[in-house]
Amino acid sequence: MASGPQLGSAAPDFTLPGGVLSGESFERADYRLSSARGRSVVLAFYPGDNTSVCTKQLCSYSSGMEAFEGLDAEVWGISPQGVDNHESFARAFDLRMPLLADEGRETARAYGVSAPGIGVRRAVFLIGPDGVLRWKHVALLGATFQSLTTLTDRLSGIKEA
Repeated sequence: MASGPQLGSAAPDFTLPGGVLSGESFERADYRLSSARGRSVVLAFYPGDNTSVCTKQLCSYSSGMEAFEGLDAEVWGISPQGVDNHESFARAFDLRMPLLADEGRETARAYGVSAPGIGVRRAVFLIGPDGVLRWKHVALLGATFQSLTTLTDRLSGIKEA
C-alpha cells in the first residue's frame, strides 16, 4: 500500500473532470487542485456513487456546506465513477459539492488510497490555502467516515495557524 503525501508536504496536484449541481443544471468542468490556492480544500475520496456509506458521508458534507464555506474551504468528492454517474448521484441526493471522476485512479494512487479489490479507500485530506497537506484520515475498512464536526474543527485549526 502506498503511503501517499506526508503531512506538511505539498499535496500532489491533479486535474480531474467533474461537475457540480447549480440550481437545476449540472455544471461540468475540469478541477485542478492548484487553482484552488488561497482556500482550504477538503478532498473526500470515496469508493462509489449510490452506495450506502458514501451516500451518508456526502449528504452529511453537503448539508454542512455553509460551515465549510464559513471556513473558506471547498469540498471535493473524488471516486472512480465517471462524470455521468456523478451527475445522477448529485441529482438524486441534491449534493452541493463538486464530484470528480478519477476513472484511471491516478489521483487515488498519488494520494496512496488506491486499493486492489475495492478500488479506492475512503479517505479525507485537508489541504491548506498554501497547497500543503495539513491533516489526513485513511480508513482501513471504510464502513465509517470522518464527521462534519471533525472536519470543521480541523479546518478552523488550519485557518488560525
